[in-house]
Amino acid sequence: MGKDYYKILGIPRSATDDEIKKAYRKLALRYHPDKNKSPNAEEKFKEVAEAYEVLSDKSKRDLYDKYGEEGLKGGVRNGGGNSQGFTYTFHGDPRATFAQFFGSSNPFASFFDMSDNLFNNNVFDLDTEHDFFSSPFGGLGSRHGLGGAFRSHSFNVHTPLKKEKQQDPPIEHDLYVSLEEIYNGCVKKMKISRRVLQPDGTPKKEDKYVSISIKPGWKSGTKVTFQKEGDQTRGKIPADIVFIIRDKPHPLFKREGSDLRYTARLTLKQSLCGVVFEVPTMSGDKLRISTMQEIIKPNTVKRIQGYGLPFPKDTTRKGDLLVAFDIQFPEKLTPTQKELLRDMLP
Repeated sequence: MGKDYYKILGIPRSATDDEIKKAYRKLALRYHPDKNKSPNAEEKFKEVAEAYEVLSDKSKRDLYDKYGEEGLKGGVRNGGGNSQGFTYTFHGDPRATFAQFFGSSNPFASFFDMSDNLFNNNVFDLDTEHDFFSSPFGGLGSRHGLGGAFRSHSFNVHTPLKKEKQQDPPIEHDLYVSLEEIYNGCVKKMKISRRVLQPDGTPKKEDKYVSISIKPGWKSGTKVTFQKEGDQTRGKIPADIVFIIRDKPHPLFKREGSDLRYTARLTLKQSLCGVVFEVPTMSGDKLRISTMQEIIKPNTVKRIQGYGLPFPKDTTRKGDLLVAFDIQFPEKLTPTQKELLRDMLP
């Protein structure tokens, strides 16, 4: 049996949008880990956030009402499951949901109208590691972390606040990753330098550290957003910081979606008479290819299945390796050679 989101929020299946918001507001405040220290508060807080994410969005709620949690998340097939090709995965950061709902990642600052906010953002790539680093700010989504990061298109936001401060536009930074990092997945550590307001209203520079988990197969252009982590300016909501995944140029391969293109250089003789050569792969294996039984033309492309990049939604499957050919023609021919070719070629 899947989760009963209505039961989690304590509302009937006929609940209106206002009733859903009211239930979430009440339970999110009750179970927020900064306020509730009971052992199960953190898990309840996450369950409430996930239930709200689904039921407050009409399309997700309709799918859930028809197929339940398993159908919503794409787990049911050939039996009346999710037939719209849509799958939902909770982004896993209840604090981000809380911050969007109440307008602040500080759980109770919005009730006391504590600080407003000043800025100029500098972002530094520290390096790439597969283990998160220790820092005074903790990991993403931790109690003292940054409020969490999420892919910018991962969920819809419904805020009950009628009056919000103006927010500065998102600050975007390109994050270049190698094809090896896309193939295997990795964690990029970044440092964000920003200005924050002290209690007396004066600005102070602060460094914050974030960890971005690059999933295998992520496409160029994927966005990872850190909410309200820009400089603080009095009277404004800090801007979101957005990292946009970009591909680093690779010496051997060119990316085409989940496929990889490799160009083999052949002489005119090899293209006409055949050759046996090796093609590298991202896994480190060498593939042996023979063209002895064919003629390679300039537009010839060989497709080798399963040697491309992982599919982002199913990393057990991979795209293809496309082998194209660059045929090197001779710079010049002697009269004798030309005569021989005239006699041999049709």
